[in-house]
Amino acid sequence: MSRIGKKPIAVPSGVKVQVDRNSRTVKVEGPKGKLEYRHRPEVDVALADDGQIEVGIPESRIGDRQCRAYWGTDRARIANLVQGVSSGFERKLQVIGVGWNAQAQGKTLRLNVGYCHPVDMVPPAGVEFTVEGPMITISGVDKQAVGQFAANVRSKRPPEPYKGKGIRYVDEYVIRKEGKVTA
Repeated sequence: MSRIGKKPIAVPSGVKVQVDRNSRTVKVEGPKGKLEYRHRPEVDVALADDGQIEVGIPESRIGDRQCRAYWGTDRARIANLVQGVSSGFERKLQVIGVGWNAQAQGKTLRLNVGYCHPVDMVPPAGVEFTVEGPMITISGVDKQAVGQFAANVRSKRPPEPYKGKGIRYVDEYVIRKEGKVTA
């Protein structure tokens, strides 16, 4: 049994949920925006009388390992939709390096991170960013889009282990290596 899949999803006030069984879609609308997700055919999603979302699989498929994986995954994805439209998601990155910086130029993020040219990045729809000194804050309603854009920004100059320069997540710990030692 999926421990995550068994838990019902609490719907906060101000969030509307529509479940369409025919097209297998879950539509969630809240103060931050609208999101839609199409769940797997092996999984059943229903809106309970007490305003919670319940995710389950048929009794005949309980023994199927793949179905249990879909069950937990779909429940987590739907919970992320509810959290995204109610409070949103945020990732913080830090630019570390002498002379390295990030700038917001309209809807474009410009990174000067040691290359001979600046790197310009445009966020996907629904994702916003702010730059305050060496900190880049990426926010939005879709957890996957926020995380993917943060990973793309970090990939332009990942932290290196000798001096620690690069773009890293604020909560990321970089293991430092010792440099060359002369005899």
